[in-house]
Amino acid sequence: MVSFAINHMTAANTSYKQLLAIAQECGCSGVELRNDLATPLFDAASGQQAAMTAESHGLQIYALAEIAAFNRCTANTLRQAKELAARARDCGAHAIVLIPANDGSNPDQAERKIMLTESFSALLPVLEEYDICAFVEPLGFESSTLRYKSEVVERIDAMNLSSRFKLIHDTFHHHLAGEDRCFAAHTGMVHVSGVVDSKLKPAQMHDSHRVLVNAHDQLGNIKQLDTLISDGYRGPVSMEVFAAEVHQSPDLSAQLLSSYQFISSRMAALAA
Repeated sequence: MVSFAINHMTAANTSYKQLLAIAQECGCSGVELRNDLATPLFDAASGQQAAMTAESHGLQIYALAEIAAFNRCTANTLRQAKELAARARDCGAHAIVLIPANDGSNPDQAERKIMLTESFSALLPVLEEYDICAFVEPLGFESSTLRYKSEVVERIDAMNLSSRFKLIHDTFHHHLAGEDRCFAAHTGMVHVSGVVDSKLKPAQMHDSHRVLVNAHDQLGNIKQLDTLISDGYRGPVSMEVFAAEVHQSPDLSAQLLSSYQFISSRMAALAA
């Protein structure tokens, strides 16, 4: 049975408490929160207050996002990481989320390796100080400085960092990057979303195309989830949708629940 979660981006126009109510109504196990929305993290409540509110809804806080351009690690990156890690510790979140630079600079493989090595080395003391993990989310866009999960896994294993650094497997970015491996053992979180326009090629897909997963999905969500679960992944599957029409839906809870039910039914059919 799949354990579902909601990334706050999917309900970007809601408050923290409204997000929790939607998650509870949809039978989710937890939520992911973000520092890049119009409303402040936790609606400006403390981490301890946020944790108690989540617990009262029967929910976990899985992760706090995000540290942008983490692989161009600067003094400001470390300051932001410490601030977000402290908030993660206070609310009981499992991890903070690391997003690579998406600036079209096109570093070669050797440069990408150096960027990851330096960033992981700099961020490790922060993670150890606050006793949390970092979830690294490669972006499949051609403009991204880190597209492939395989490169992250190689650095994690070479530096013996699997207890602190894990992957986010995002089905949208996996599709865009064209990777054929899923790395379930290194995965701490799975993000799902759908693209339904069959005319779009991967290079033409953008966040604005990401909607709820349904029968018209072009990303192969069900196949990706089946591979991850068959390979041993047992963590949450979090809906992360960027399309404005979903954010503005007057019946988001019902639409979310329908999408979760669609995924569950397809997964059950494969398992039968």
